[in-house]
Amino acid sequence: MSAPNRPLLKAFAYASRGLGLAWRRELNFRIEVILGSVAILLAWWLDSGLILVVVLIGLVLGLELVNTALEITLDLLHPDHHEGVKAAKDIAGAAVLLASLAALTVGILLLGPPLLHKLAP
Repeated sequence: MSAPNRPLLKAFAYASRGLGLAWRRELNFRIEVILGSVAILLAWWLDSGLILVVVLIGLVLGLELVNTALEITLDLLHPDHHEGVKAAKDIAGAAVLLASLAALTVGILLLGPPLLHKLAP
């Protein structure tokens, strides 16, 4: 393997480790991965909006990872209660909530009609 590829491979290894840590430590991340997987399967089965569903899931999961990293960092920097830390964590959590609600809304609007059509007698 050539030397220029080593930093890239290390970056992938670190990122993979981060995904594993998030999976093991964060219940919300596991729930979001499972719900996202169901949405992907549903979009594939309905042959409707698969690309948009994947993009929205990536957005939600990415924000969840950033939120988790921010919370861990802030807890290390300020182990005692601090109003600014609480505000930052709440705002980061709000970003995940907003993205999740947007993804849910798009999912219902995009997948709802074809699902009802497929399930109708």
